[in-house]
Amino acid sequence: MVIGVGLGWSNLATIVLSVVLAFLFGYSLTLLPLLRAGLAFGTALDLALAADTVSIAVMEVVDNVIMLVVPGAMDAGLAQPLFWTSLALSLVVAGVVAFPVNRWLITRGRGHAVVQRHHGHH
Repeated sequence: MVIGVGLGWSNLATIVLSVVLAFLFGYSLTLLPLLRAGLAFGTALDLALAADTVSIAVMEVVDNVIMLVVPGAMDAGLAQPLFWTSLALSLVVAGVVAFPVNRWLITRGRGHAVVQRHHGHH
């Protein structure tokens, strides 16, 4: 969001960039410890995709919808409190919405429950 707004990109381009980066960084944060634990890249990637896809998707949908429905949030510049307040609100709400989704996945042995079985694997 910050990059697209800072560069004056359209809402669509900004959202596409933020979604792509969210998935890239989200998967990377799961992949790195798995790779350090000695898992093969393909195995680690499969685990990261299984663990993070739903969570990141929920976060991104909620985050971007909020940014779009707050009047002027996407048009406010980086120097405007409206942008930062809206972004902070959208991230907090997205986290609150994603929490029960993640909890539900973990209680069913999915999501990060799958990844946790491989930490410390050598």
